[in-house]
Amino acid sequence: MLETDKVFAGSIPENYDRYMVPLIFSPFATDLAQRAASLAPNAVLEIAAGTGVVTRALAPKLSPTASFMVTDLNQPMLDYAATQQAPDSRITWRQADAMALPFEDASFDLVCCQFGAMFFPDRTTAYREARRVLKPGGHFLFNVWDRIEENIFANDVTNALVKIFPNDPPRFLARTPHGYHDTALIHSELENAGFSRVTIETRAEQSRASSPRIVAIAYCQGTPLRKEIEARDASKLDAATDCAATALAEKHGTGEVAAKIQAHVIMAVA
Repeated sequence: MLETDKVFAGSIPENYDRYMVPLIFSPFATDLAQRAASLAPNAVLEIAAGTGVVTRALAPKLSPTASFMVTDLNQPMLDYAATQQAPDSRITWRQADAMALPFEDASFDLVCCQFGAMFFPDRTTAYREARRVLKPGGHFLFNVWDRIEENIFANDVTNALVKIFPNDPPRFLARTPHGYHDTALIHSELENAGFSRVTIETRAEQSRASSPRIVAIAYCQGTPLRKEIEARDASKLDAATDCAATALAEKHGTGEVAAKIQAHVIMAVA
């Protein structure tokens, strides 16, 4: 992972929430929130909360007496998430690094994270931190994307950009969001961090958009892929988006489009 893979700044948070969240994150946020709520936690920590799609799905399912600490490494993402959440005295927003969580040992019943583990520079360290702040018997619930070939739109966009940058195609999507899909590795790293009873379920959903152009904008302008494109040639952002939109239209049609997305959902016990 490159350092720029972690940068969600400028217009990315707004585009991310407007385009990426409904495109690929909402279905898995609903799933994660249901799984989390079924554990009836009273003290919840969310790490790598992004623009708050899981926060919005989970908060209504928690008890009136629950506390919900919502964190992210990127302050702009967290600031945006707070603006999208209805006032709720149970929720506290705090910038925090998953590698060094600013919380006491055994503070939470549940630590949850949607599609954040791929961005951790040292996952075992982050997992140890999650275990440290969990009460004995507490749960760590998170998901990660499966390989890019199982996530059709992401793969289509990545392949299309080779036409714009044939000598150095942007590989952010394959490298980072879809770069941590080995379930044996995930299981091993969690066990090395001290977790037990690790279960991993592979789950497929449908990614839907009103047009192929929405998909192209989502990936090219609502993720750090934008930074990769602009680093190669800032004047080609629109051309790259157009190229991706054309490739998607040729494969999926010009109207409403849909394709498979797939992820691993992981539960581990402290």
